[in-house]
Order: sequence, then structure tokens, then C-alpha cells
Amino acid sequence: MIEIIKPDWYDSRFMGGQRHFLNQRFIPVVAAVLIGAACNNPIGNNPQPTPKIGDPIVIGAPLAASGTFIQEGGLTKQGYELWADWANRDGGILVHGVRHPVKIAYEDDASQAQQAAQVTEKLISEEGAKFLLAPFGTTNAVAAAAVADKHHMPMVASNAIGRAIFSQGYKYVFGVVASAESYPQAVIDMEMTMNPKPTTVAIITADDLFSLAVTQAIITYATSKGQQIVFTAKYPAGSTNLLPLVQQAKAKNPDIFMDSGHLLEAVAAHKAAKDLMLDAKIFIYAVGPGQPEFVQALGPAADYTITASPWTPQARFKASYYLTSAEYVAAYRKKYNTQLEPSFLVADATAAGVALQKAIENANSLDPDAVRDALVNLDINTFFGRIKFDAQGQNTFKNILVVQVQNGQTQTIWPSEVASAAPVYPTQTWEARFGIPPAAPKAKLPGTGHPPAPR
Repeated sequence: MIEIIKPDWYDSRFMGGQRHFLNQRFIPVVAAVLIGAACNNPIGNNPQPTPKIGDPIVIGAPLAASGTFIQEGGLTKQGYELWADWANRDGGILVHGVRHPVKIAYEDDASQAQQAAQVTEKLISEEGAKFLLAPFGTTNAVAAAAVADKHHMPMVASNAIGRAIFSQGYKYVFGVVASAESYPQAVIDMEMTMNPKPTTVAIITADDLFSLAVTQAIITYATSKGQQIVFTAKYPAGSTNLLPLVQQAKAKNPDIFMDSGHLLEAVAAHKAAKDLMLDAKIFIYAVGPGQPEFVQALGPAADYTITASPWTPQARFKASYYLTSAEYVAAYRKKYNTQLEPSFLVADATAAGVALQKAIENANSLDPDAVRDALVNLDINTFFGRIKFDAQGQNTFKNILVVQVQNGQTQTIWPSEVASAAPVYPTQTWEARFGIPPAAPKAKLPGTGHPPAPR
């Protein structure tokens, strides 16, 4: 029913002829106008005023476009861009009735912590960044965090898992992934369900903050579970010739071989294990098996490798904000024209953007302190799992999954309630999988002695 609202000037003095005039002429005209408007605009579908488009929100992202972390930096950028597409789908983030488009400003940190600090300063001081998304890697994120906190600028980290970033007393730094110690704990808990239980561990590790934190966590937790660490060794981050260290690990005949490093190092370590015929029951990599690039680089040799991950496409976390996991995978495939699934590095980068956007919306403000307070109080369920920060700024919910490469596909194998496949254990020997490698050709020795005498 259409309600005709009396105008301000209507009162009971409209009597007699005046009232007759109103009834006979004025009301039919008004009713006709209102009925016409109703026909053109059906009830229940009243248009809302179109929000104005305001200035862009510049979000700074110091990110590796060169150096050791170039692969991870590219994947992180994919995740940020997927989020920005969604944030801008209706014109931008709504603040006080005005939509502000998201613009991500990138600067190459060259995979170096000092450079990360410098370009973070540049993004704030010269490029007008209002908020920050952190660079890849704990070491670089720690450097960027100091700058962000100095400027009282909220920064959300997508994959900085070392406690070093959250133990400095920073008030403006938040991270969507669980702490470093949570990942090896999940893998070891899975190992404890195997029969027979693996008991000896050999570890090689890069010397950056992230890798060392993971290594220390696995040594501590494995020892508490009765496992014996039979070999440990460090190498410079970014190393790709790991044959000598893998040879030393092989000499210890470990049940578990682990590399705590990054993608390029994981590929190098596993190639070395294959070349040297290191036959462990389990191969664990801090980073690698959860990424399509790892499988592409190694082919069938990647099978049976294991890692822990904060997210997999098989994990169907209940989302009340942003896309579901299935929708997220579809959006990734469409944007990047691929049938591959996004790795966790892509997903946690998107989750960082989602958390920042929701905080801006909750604050209904672009004021950094207001958004910081909204991040402190944030509690949302997303495709990535639940995001709620503790007093230090790290996500309190440990959405840790164990994954294994099986027949070239990454499968979630633990916890069992969300598993897409059972773990394959023990790993088949290299000889059983690929046969005996051909013997190396004999070296041709240079000629010796005097040349033959002429005839």
C-alpha cells in the first residue's frame, strides 16, 4: 500500500470549499504522481542513492620483484591483486557513504631487509600510502614493521610467521597466519599416527629468521615426542647447491629428512636427495610441496613430499565475509587464466587484504588509529579460516593443515576430518620409483708420456 504523507502545511483549516477543492483536484493529482512513481519503481525495490566515488586508498606493498624471494613475491602479489579486484567490484571500500577505490602501490624490496625498510619509508613519505601490506618473509616483514610502527600506520602481514615480528611490542602490526612453531607441531602430530613411527630426523636449514624459527620449533617439539635429531646444518639463504649437506644427512640414515627454507632451496634439496638416493621414510619441506611451482620443477620426484600449510583448496572453512574457498579458486583461475589451484602464499596474501578491508569498514573511517583499533577487535570467518588477533597482533586461530604431493596433486592428509586423501607412508625408495640411475661416464684422462716417434 502507498502511504500518502501530509505536507507540512496541511492542517484542519482546510474546510468547506477549500477542503472540497483539495479533495477534488489536489489529491487526485498527487495520487497520480505517486502511483506513476510506484509503477516505475516497484515496492520492495527502492533504489539506494548511488555512493559517491572518493579518492583512492593507497595501500603500500614492499614486495620482492627480484632476488631470492622473487617467486614468493610474485605469488604474494597475485593474492593482493585478487583481493583488490573484489574490494573494487562496486567502486571501492565504502566509508561514510563514499566509495574509495583500492590502489596498491608496489616497491621492490629486492628480497633484502634493509631495502624493505627503505621502500616502506618511501611508500609512506613519497607515495601517500594510508595502510600497508607486508612484504614476503619474516626478516623483511620485521624491517618493514619497524617503519610502519614509527609512522603509526597499520600493516597486515600475510606470511610472516616468525615470532620475532610480534615480540617487539609493535602496536600497528598484524599477521593472519599462525606462528612458526605451529607448523612443525602439526606435521609431527601427524607423524605420530604412522606405523611404525619414524624416530630419527635430519634437518638442513637456511639461515634467515623464518627458517631458523621453524628449525628450532621442530627440534624442540620432535625431541619432546621422543624423536632423535641425528643431524643439523645451516646454509646461506638462497643457496641452490645443497649436495654436500644432503650427503652428510644421508650418512645418518634418517627416517625423516627435512629442509627448512624457501621454494628454490626446497627444490634444490629434493633434487639432491634424489641424485644421492637418500631414502627417508618422510621428506618434509617448510615451503614447497604446497606450491604448484614445486611440483612443476620436480615432476614425479615431488610425490610423497610433505609440508604444513595454513590453507588448501580442499579446506572448506565456513566464510561469512568475502568468497568461499570454491569461489576463491574460481576467481583465481579466471584472473590468471589457469587450471592450477592457488597456493597458500596466494591465499594468505588475499586474507591479509580481506582483514584490512573489513577493519576499514568496521571503523567506517580511513583514520589509521581508528583502523588499527578495528583490527584489534576484528573477528571474522573467511575462506582462509577465522581471523582474530591476539595482544601481539598475531592470528589466534591456528588453521594448520598437513599436505602431501600424491600423483602430482597436492592433497590434504591431516587432520583426518578435513583430509582429501590418506597419507602415503613410508615413501618408496628412489630405486623402486625410478630404477637404478645410470653410472656416470668414465672421465677421459689426458694423454701422458712422450708423443709417438715419427715413422
